[in-house]
Amino acid sequence: MGMTLQGARSRRALFAGSVGNFIEWYEFGVYGSFATIIAARFFTPEGGGAVEGLVKTYASFALAFFFRPVGAALFGALGDRIGRRPVLILVIGLMTVSTALIGALPTYAEIGAFAPWLLTSLRVLQGLSAGGEFGGAVSVMTEFAPAGRRGLYGSWQSFTVALGLLGGAGAAALLASVLSPAQLESWGWRLPFLSALPLGLGALWLRLRLDETPAFRRAGATVRPPARALARAIALGAGRVMGWAAAGYTFLVVLPSYLQNSLHASFRQALVATVLANVGFAAVILPAGWLSDRVGRRPVMLAGAVSVVALAVPLLNLLQDASTSTAVKGVAVCAAGAVVGLMAGPGPAMLAEMFPTSVRCTGLGLAYALSNAVFSGCAGLIITETIKRTGSVDIPAYYAAATCAVSAPALLTLRKPDDENGS
Repeated sequence: MGMTLQGARSRRALFAGSVGNFIEWYEFGVYGSFATIIAARFFTPEGGGAVEGLVKTYASFALAFFFRPVGAALFGALGDRIGRRPVLILVIGLMTVSTALIGALPTYAEIGAFAPWLLTSLRVLQGLSAGGEFGGAVSVMTEFAPAGRRGLYGSWQSFTVALGLLGGAGAAALLASVLSPAQLESWGWRLPFLSALPLGLGALWLRLRLDETPAFRRAGATVRPPARALARAIALGAGRVMGWAAAGYTFLVVLPSYLQNSLHASFRQALVATVLANVGFAAVILPAGWLSDRVGRRPVMLAGAVSVVALAVPLLNLLQDASTSTAVKGVAVCAAGAVVGLMAGPGPAMLAEMFPTSVRCTGLGLAYALSNAVFSGCAGLIITETIKRTGSVDIPAYYAAATCAVSAPALLTLRKPDDENGS
C-alpha cells in the first residue's frame, strides 16, 4: 500500500510539475513562430523596415529572459524557505495571466508607441514567472522521483518543453493552414496566446492537489552552503547547460524567422521545419534521461554537445542548398532537434544533483536562468543582427557549435551524483 501511495504521489508530482513547463514553452513556441507577424504589428511603425522590426521583437524576447534570473532568485528563495508547492501555484498564475493578456493587446497601429512597451512589460512578467518555474518544477519532479530514476523523472521537464514548443509551432501551423494571410495577421495570431487561460486553470488545479516534497520536509533547518560555494556551483551549472540553451533556441525557436528572412522560405514551410525539429527533440529526451540513469549524465550530455559541434554547419548547409530534397531537409531538422535532446534529457537531473535540498530551488533555477538569459534569450537577437551585418547565412550554425564547444569541458567535470545532494 505504501509503495502504491508513493507511486501515485510521484506521478502526481510529475504531471503537476511538467504542465507548467508546457504552458511556458508553448507560449515561447508561439512567440517564435509568429515573430515576423509580431514585429509587423508591434515594432514596425509605418515606413519601418522588416528586419529592424524583427530585431526589436527579439530584443523584447531577450529582455524577458534577463528577468528570468531575477525570478529564479526571488521564487527560488521562497521555494527553499516556504516550500516548492506554494511557489509553483504562484508562478503558474502569473504566467497564465501575462500570456493571455498578450493575445488581447492593442497594436502599434491602434495605440502607437505604447503598444511595444505593453508587450515588453508582459514579457517581463513572463520572464519572472519562468525563472521561478524551472527551479520549483525540477525540484518537485526529482525530489519525488523513485531511487535510480531521477534522470527519467527530470527529463519530463525537458519533454514538456518540447511538447510546448511543438504545440506552439503546431498551433501556428494549423492557423496558417486554415486562415488566410490577412486573417492570420489581423487576429488569428492572438488565438494561441488566449488559449493559455484554460490551460493555466487546468495546471493550477493540478498544483493545488500537490503534496510538499519529502526532501523539503526532511530538510528542516538544514545549514545552507557558503555563498561563495553556491556561486561557484551556479556558474559551473550555467556552463554545463549553455550549449543546450543556445543550440535549443537556435534550432527550435529561431529557425522559423531565419528560414523566412535568410533563406526566403514561406511562412508555412518554416513552421513545418520547426515542427519537425521539435519532433526530433521530443523523441530523444525521455530515452536520454532514462539512459543517463544507467550510464551517467556525463556521457549522454557530452555526446549531445559534441554532436552539435560536428553537425551544426553540415546540417545548415543542407537547408541552404536548393538542390537538397524536401525529405533530406526534413531529416536534417529532425537530427538537429535530436542532438539537443541528448543534452536536455539528463540536464534537469544533473542540475538538481549539484545542489543540496536547502538551496536546490535557488541554485538550479539560477544556473538554468542565467544560461538561458545570455545564450537563449539573446540567440534570436545575436543571430539576426549578425546576419544583417555580415551577410553570412551560416551564423546560426557557428553560434550553436561555439557554445557547445565551451560547454563540453564543463560537462567533462561531471562525476557520479552525490547521494546526499541528490536526496
